[in-house]
Amino acid sequence: MASQWKIYTRRGDKGETSLIGGTRVPKNHIRIEAYGTVDELNSYIGLIRDLEISHQYKKVLIEIQYRLFTTESLLASDKNHKTNTLPVLEDKDILFLEDEIDQMNEELPTLNSFILPGGHPVVSHCHVARCICRRAERITIELSDNHYVDMLVVKYLNRLSDYLFVLARKLAHDLNAPETIWNART
Repeated sequence: MASQWKIYTRRGDKGETSLIGGTRVPKNHIRIEAYGTVDELNSYIGLIRDLEISHQYKKVLIEIQYRLFTTESLLASDKNHKTNTLPVLEDKDILFLEDEIDQMNEELPTLNSFILPGGHPVVSHCHVARCICRRAERITIELSDNHYVDMLVVKYLNRLSDYLFVLARKLAHDLNAPETIWNART
């Protein structure tokens, strides 16, 4: 019988974990917080993908999930140690998101105000994912203050939050769900 991979190693039982490259850090290290938040985002996008949305949106979300695993790898790597070749983010990944945003925007009415998240469960899930993405971006920027971070990671997360916002609007449009404009009390 082939040996099975065990999920537990017991090496983290004292509150530390290893980066790609072997460096041990506390589990509350900002680098762990950054890639852990991207992992949370990836899982949430998986939830959106499991909802009743068109095959085209699901296909794009799978592509995004692949790029988020790349992002996690980049954030989890220790640049001070030689590691195996890591996957890469490229400018074309950001252009992919921009193209998707532009295509969706062609069918949407112009927006001149903030909108309240909501209107339909799938739309609300997109807004929650957008907020998780913004949190991942903020943590990654904080990480970059003291540690190396490929700035394409920050750029990708920034563009992805834009994509998730426009996806929420497009799904609201497709589902004939209301978009509630925020009216500031003055």
